Amino acid sequence: MPQTGGKKIIALNRKARHDYFVEESFEAGIELVGTEVKSLRKGAVNLKDSFCYIEQGEIFVHGMHISPYEQGNIFNKDPIRIRKLLMHKKEIARLFGQVKQQGYSLIPLSLYFKSSRVKLELGLCKGKKLYDKRADAAKRDAKREMSRAIKERSRG
Repeated sequence: MPQTGGKKIIALNRKARHDYFVEESFEAGIELVGTEVKSLRKGAVNLKDSFCYIEQGEIFVHGMHISPYEQGNIFNKDPIRIRKLLMHKKEIARLFGQVKQQGYSLIPLSLYFKSSRVKLELGLCKGKKLYDKRADAAKRDAKREMSRAIKERSRG
């Protein structure tokens, strides 16, 4: 992959934006082994039920499924093992304070390649209630109806 600095998205966690309000997002590196990177290049990853937690000044992602690489034989690791994220100590300390005091959650939003390195976009999120989800759906439907009406008028 060329060293251009562009992003190549591997996986998105669409459910996260549906279930949470994303207050802020951060970029973190992720500690992987070679066969996991090869699986990521094929797009064999699932972020659906994953979350992050902070323990002893380090941040980890739990529940991220990276499928085993077919040609990996003995070098393949457990697909849902806990993986360490790489961030600055100050960022981790700030996130730890917000998660503990204000009731936020750390949710992986997307996984992507950034100039041959794998990065994880991490969201500082607050949970949505059922009525919030309904309000979002109503806004989306209203927007869709307005765009349909505009298209009809421009044709008519």
